[in-house]
Amino acid sequence: MSTDDAGTPAAAPAPAPAPTPAPEAPPAATLATLVLDAAAAHRGVALRFAHGGGWKQITYPGLGEGARQIAKALIALGVSAGDRVAILSNTRAEWTLADCGAICAGAVVVPVYQTNSPEECQYVLEHSGATVIFCEDAHQLEKLAEIRAALPALRHVIAFEGEHEDVLSLEALRDRSADVTDEQLHERVAAIAAGDVATIVYTSGTTGPPKGCMLTHDNMRSVVGMVRERLGEQPADDVIYIFLPLAHVLTRLVQFFGIDAGAELAYWRRDPKKIVEDVAITKPTYLPSVPRIFEKIYTAATAKVQEAGGAKLKLFNWAFGVGRRVRERERQGKPIGRLLGYQHQLAETLVLSKVRALFGGRIKLALTGAAPIDEEILRFFHAAGVWVLEGFGMTETSAVVTLNSIPEHKVGTVGRPLPGTDVRIAEDGEILLRGPQIFTGYYNDPAATAATLRDGWLHSGDLGEIDADGYVRITGRKKDLIITSSGKNVSPSNLESALAQSRWISRAVVYGDRRQYLTAVLTIDADEAAALAEKAGVSADLDIAALSAEPAVRAELQAAVDETNKRFARIEQIKRFAILERDLSQEHEELTPTLKVKRNVVYERYADVFKGLYDNS
Repeated sequence: MSTDDAGTPAAAPAPAPAPTPAPEAPPAATLATLVLDAAAAHRGVALRFAHGGGWKQITYPGLGEGARQIAKALIALGVSAGDRVAILSNTRAEWTLADCGAICAGAVVVPVYQTNSPEECQYVLEHSGATVIFCEDAHQLEKLAEIRAALPALRHVIAFEGEHEDVLSLEALRDRSADVTDEQLHERVAAIAAGDVATIVYTSGTTGPPKGCMLTHDNMRSVVGMVRERLGEQPADDVIYIFLPLAHVLTRLVQFFGIDAGAELAYWRRDPKKIVEDVAITKPTYLPSVPRIFEKIYTAATAKVQEAGGAKLKLFNWAFGVGRRVRERERQGKPIGRLLGYQHQLAETLVLSKVRALFGGRIKLALTGAAPIDEEILRFFHAAGVWVLEGFGMTETSAVVTLNSIPEHKVGTVGRPLPGTDVRIAEDGEILLRGPQIFTGYYNDPAATAATLRDGWLHSGDLGEIDADGYVRITGRKKDLIITSSGKNVSPSNLESALAQSRWISRAVVYGDRRQYLTAVLTIDADEAAALAEKAGVSADLDIAALSAEPAVRAELQAAVDETNKRFARIEQIKRFAILERDLSQEHEELTPTLKVKRNVVYERYADVFKGLYDNS
């Protein structure tokens, strides 16, 4: 009998055991797992939206159930992993449900701006090869009907509102979920890889046809984590008010950031005139927006006080002077002191709290981007305790690459690069970017991809500089740069932003390439038209077109231009301007859905107006 090394009898060889199954690998960190994990972890309100004259809520468990139902229903319709699913709708709760459901089905979501014309919709749907589309209502379905014959790949149409022939309602779609098991859905979710494309977001097309930016699950999840690290962990009772198009990548980022954190997403009532009222009702702690909205709130906060003058204006200015001194002491890490602290309490009670009330009273942080915002507006809100902070990014960067925060911010900059992001300035001043949030390329456009992604860096097309503390400042766009006849390079965006700070001016578009001086077209702010008429001493019954022709109105705008010119070097000042008979609009294809001016469209459409500003000069 043989023994083992310990001297004990050796046992006879046993049959080889069956191999132990390898433990099931956890699903990859994708947007699908972000949604489903958040639905399992949080119990509060996920989505709040207007419904039937009141407000309706969907909890996080309800969000998870809705996403799973839509995902299973899409699988039942034959949607395979990687199929493109489009969404053509205003920002609303159903948009989020459809987005989350399609992502959990392994589909690639293709947002379509709700303001797009039928031809623009056709371009995106045809180029992406979308097989399914969610449409908001009859209006969007009418667009689709015009172009449906040109979209042979499009198999299914689902409507958020109403019953329509040959169209599935959202409720009828969710009923299809019974045809797919939980196990089948789990397999689909587990098969999604972090490097898979999650969404193709088409640029808003300020210059030429839009390009489809392919963003992976890892791109979007990375930037969610990076933004969270920059802003710090937030409590779960946060409310984020969203009204910007979910077709825009920034609003999508905000959506997933909020879901990941367990925050409440409060949706607008799809009426621009009710945004301020919505904010007062929903009382957000976070407000992502564009400069134009903050400009409007600034005007609302200051206009009546400026009109009143006298003691009210003195008190107002005193209170904001106190607020500015407090913010500066905080920035320097110095104590406020007893006297300034007492003054601040008084300023809070009499003035500053009333400005915060315009934001609902609970605002912690408001984020702005997409276009320059005047520094005076930022300082004004900061003094009132409303932190409006700038960031910078583009569709190709999954929305954000630099961002200010409350502890670390510098007015006039777009903040420091997010953790894990590299930013450098090329010899010609262009901002170059590198990081995990950078897109993988343009869909079906290798030439455009190669032109933008070079040597491992994304060439942004923006001009900027980095200061000694690492803060990035945007100085303009390469394509927008104006070179005067004397060879001076002028970036028009900051001048336009300063002009739009005027109470009377809604939009300003500066012109002057290869000309001896700068000119501009201005539009009158419709919300301030009555006050402008009163100030100019003309009839309040005049419409915008008639107002624009009044010499007294022109004199008021001339005063605003003169005041703005004082802030700029002589070569950067506006010498002549024209007043347009209406505001620029998306309907006339002069603005993008994020309210950026399509400069080339304006230059072409108003070529005779600009030319006239140089006649006899």
